Amino acid sequence: MSKRGRNKELIRKRDEQLCRRYYYWTEKQRLRFDDALRILSEHEFFISEERIMAIIRRHCHELKDIDVKPVPKVKKPRLTPQQLELFEVQDANS
Repeated sequence: MSKRGRNKELIRKRDEQLCRRYYYWTEKQRLRFDDALRILSEHEFFISEERIMAIIRRHCHELKDIDVKPVPKVKKPRLTPQQLELFEVQDANS
C-alpha cells in the first residue's frame, strides 16, 4: 500500500527548480525581483508570489552550484498617531 498525500521528493524537486528559475530571471536575465516573481507565479509555477518567496528563502542555501539571493524581508516601522502628526502638512493660511 502506497502512502497518500503530497510526494515529498516531487516537492523537493519543484522547490529546487523554482530557486534555479528565480536565479535565472534575476541574475542571468537581470530582471527586477518583483518582475521575476510575477513570471514564476503567473507563467511557470502557478503559486502565489508570497509562497514563492517563502520557498526561495527556505531553500536558497541548499544549492551549492549557484548563489541565490532572496530579497530580504523588509520590516515596516510602526508609527504612533503622535509620530504621524509630525508629517502632516500645515495649511499655508494658518
